[in-house]
Amino acid sequence: MSGDKPRVGCIGAGVLGGAIMRRLAACGFQPLVWNRDRAKLAPIVQSGAVEAASAEELTRSSAFVITCLSDGNAIENVVFGERGVAAGGAADKILIDMSTCASAHTQAMAQRLVAACGMRWLDAPISGGAPAALEGRMAVMIGGEQDAFEKAKPVWDALAGRATLMGPSGAGQATKMINQVLVATGVAVLAEACALAERAGIDAAKIPQALAGGRADSKQLQEMFPKMVASEFSITGRAALMLKDLELIHDLARNVNASLPVTAGVTELFRKQVADGLGDRDNTELVNHFRSKPHR
Repeated sequence: MSGDKPRVGCIGAGVLGGAIMRRLAACGFQPLVWNRDRAKLAPIVQSGAVEAASAEELTRSSAFVITCLSDGNAIENVVFGERGVAAGGAADKILIDMSTCASAHTQAMAQRLVAACGMRWLDAPISGGAPAALEGRMAVMIGGEQDAFEKAKPVWDALAGRATLMGPSGAGQATKMINQVLVATGVAVLAEACALAERAGIDAAKIPQALAGGRADSKQLQEMFPKMVASEFSITGRAALMLKDLELIHDLARNVNASLPVTAGVTELFRKQVADGLGDRDNTELVNHFRSKPHR
């Protein structure tokens, strides 16, 4: 760790969590890292991180603890389980949860953590995927207390292109649900458009260039469409995790009595992907669903 940088601990070395660990190491934080599957940490330690023996040890030695895990149950187990975050927590520490889970579950866990050890919780789900994490340009939407948000500025400066405090605990997760409505429906529309372009005999590879700067342009178009055209499905976001987020979106919609007919249709597409055994494949592979449909 160099200079005046606070010690940051990171838990969860999946595609996104691993990218966050690497970014912090590149920025000179020398992060402490822990993961249930230790094998995933080896290349991250080589990049400048330091492995901790447990989530508890990591928390005792860190001012900030970042979690990036698969779902609410995984977060709860790591925070409140044996030798977990709560066991090493204290009032001067802040947990920054960059996972995606239900807003109500986040609120309950945040209250439980502060009651257990005084440690505060910021729900800080992210958008931009692993490429944005590696380059420090993630969009981070945050719920929690204003002073905790401000205290975490060194973390936002390293990881985020934009960090926005959306309101009290749970507000970050609710905002992430809005983000995922746009992302999931966007992936589906791009997949449908790619298959249509291919059937129409257009050079689909030129679509992002042709539409750049127009009303149809987007980061998704520029980043995901070329992957679909080339059938280059390296993992940046897994279908099973997208389906998990979509189910959370529908839970939120039911709680607030909102109608989501477009999102409902996209949810069925991702349910089929998972049912077909493609849950661990990249979201962009959805294009093959439309490629396989007969011409009508």
